[in-house]
Amino acid sequence: MYIKRVSGPRHVTLPDGTILTRADLPPKETARWVARRKAVVVQAVEHGLIPRDEALERYGLSEEEFALWEAAVRSHGEAALRVTKIQQYRQF
Repeated sequence: MYIKRVSGPRHVTLPDGTILTRADLPPKETARWVARRKAVVVQAVEHGLIPRDEALERYGLSEEEFALWEAAVRSHGEAALRVTKIQQYRQF
């Protein structure tokens, strides 16, 4: 079995006790972004599993889009990432 070398940790423990690994990240070619996938990427960056720059490049995200995801999770949790709830959680 071959294990690919990566910079940084292979897994991180989240505040709720769950373990997040690189295998839990969405595939690079993800086209349909559901709230859970967005939240996993935000958690991975927040807890140091992958650097922010790597996440932006890997998923083709802009700085602004990712910053919106982070702000939504920070202020309202994963539910704020749902497309159907944008109006409810939008900050004016």
